[in-house]
Amino acid sequence: MTRFRGVWVAVVPVVLLTAACAGQDGAGVAPDAAPLTLPADVAVLRIDQTGGFVRPETNVTRLPSVSVYSDGRVITQGPTILSYPGPALPNLQVRTVSAAEVTRLVEQARAAGVGSPVDVGTPTITDVTTTRFTIRETVGSEQLEVYALGEATGPEAGLTPAQQAAREKLRTFADKLTDPGNAATQSYQPTAIAAVAAPWVATPETAKQPRVAWPGPALPGASLGAGLDLGCVTVTGDAVKQLIDAAGRANAATAWTSGGKPWAVTLRPLLPDETDCASLSAGR
Repeated sequence: MTRFRGVWVAVVPVVLLTAACAGQDGAGVAPDAAPLTLPADVAVLRIDQTGGFVRPETNVTRLPSVSVYSDGRVITQGPTILSYPGPALPNLQVRTVSAAEVTRLVEQARAAGVGSPVDVGTPTITDVTTTRFTIRETVGSEQLEVYALGEATGPEAGLTPAQQAAREKLRTFADKLTDPGNAATQSYQPTAIAAVAAPWVATPETAKQPRVAWPGPALPGASLGAGLDLGCVTVTGDAVKQLIDAAGRANAATAWTSGGKPWAVTLRPLLPDETDCASLSAGR
């Protein structure tokens, strides 16, 4: 692992998805590009966020901005209401693209700088997130981490013109990838949901929230680490539909009752390449 001024790039030798080379902007790909050979549930391209000054449960349950899977599924976060409290379940949307488009997106990520020793500088900003770009292929993966990608956009952040330009290229790519535009999308239907639970505490904002019976495994579940006061259970099988139905009557501030106690629960739909609560810890 090599550090390039504020960014970590983890490089493992990889096999290219196609022998055809995309143009400088990554827009071109040969029509006979080799099909992907990875399993359908492998995320070949992902953009997610790490770190920042956030609540522990937010850090654990944070969803990627976008995940592109080998079989062409593209999962993104859809629009949500900004008022408090928000919905109990995040709005995940999925659309499907062709194998050639998946290959093209990977090449665009490379053209934007992922997998290269790009200098993005170290901004003079504190307590914000790091954007992590990941490309995964047959024999390895490559990552590029950029601190304060959305916040550090000008010279006032202590960046050179070249560093600003490198960041702008990555921002443009990320914005385009996470925006489905006019593409048809539908709600993502998870086969499992991780539920991160903490003792529910009444506040002036939450005291009047309705209590909802918890339909899954007993809360709080397995500890997520010393000092966090957070537990996690994985909801699977028929209980997933029951939980989705119950979440429609709840919100982010609902007190879920389990074992005669109220719990504050953050629901995190598991993505196709995730299996249980351990997947959340692995992504931090």
